[in-house]
Amino acid sequence: MADPLSHPTLFLRIRFGGDDMIGPGKAALLDRIAATGSIAAAARDLGMSYKRAWMLIETLNAMFDSPLVESSRGGTGKGGAVLTDRGREVLAEFRAVERAAAAETAPHLTRLQGWLRKPGEKMRPKD
Repeated sequence: MADPLSHPTLFLRIRFGGDDMIGPGKAALLDRIAATGSIAAAARDLGMSYKRAWMLIETLNAMFDSPLVESSRGGTGKGGAVLTDRGREVLAEFRAVERAAAAETAPHLTRLQGWLRKPGEKMRPKD
């Protein structure tokens, strides 16, 4: 059982229809590509395979009206990847939605957390 004293966490996934969606994993990948300039480095940082990272990028690029990530091939030190303007905008909007959802749900999450059993505590009898 999770530690009831830890703060509850909200994970948000936005589904646009069909299989088109963005959530914490794709957002984290975009964040790491922006930080590292590399799909391979981003995948390593997130503990995912390079192939999986590429699949997620291809999915994201196909979802939106223009690509979110552009990459260039090259040997050592010559290749790389960057977020496009649309990629930065999509990531910023997703993070804004996360912040708004977290702020709006905070009192409800706190109330739910208050109802969790403490470690070793028995369930209260029915009223």
